[in-house]
Amino acid sequence: MGKGHGRIERRTLTSTTGLNAYLTDWPKLGPVIRVVWERRVKGETTVQVAYFVTSLDRPQANAARLLELIRRHGGIENGVHHVRDVSLGEDACRVRTGSSPPVLAALRNTALHLLAEVAATSRAAAMRRFAAHPHEAIRLING
Repeated sequence: MGKGHGRIERRTLTSTTGLNAYLTDWPKLGPVIRVVWERRVKGETTVQVAYFVTSLDRPQANAARLLELIRRHGGIENGVHHVRDVSLGEDACRVRTGSSPPVLAALRNTALHLLAEVAATSRAAAMRRFAAHPHEAIRLING
């Protein structure tokens, strides 16, 4: 049970190795994990369920360690999303169907990676530089 930011949250973790015998294509598969988050904010309760797989063996995969790894993974995901949205306006994009969303996400990730490689001060400064000098951006893409 956690409390913070005006909410009460309960996390329930269940893990099993019962599927390992069926998933023989994954020789290093550890426990399959189910996490249920129940959040209560201003009297309203929401429930979110997520599943994870791990290559950790049973002794390494205790509940506290698994929850910490999942929390850390979420922080990384949120950080990456924040950068894509702030730098590239991802949330404003209205492309929602077909293969376009994952293609655009891959292009955004590539652009951010290239910007991080050349950014002397910040990604925003690099984007301003490339907007003013598009030939430099093309040269960067071409290698």
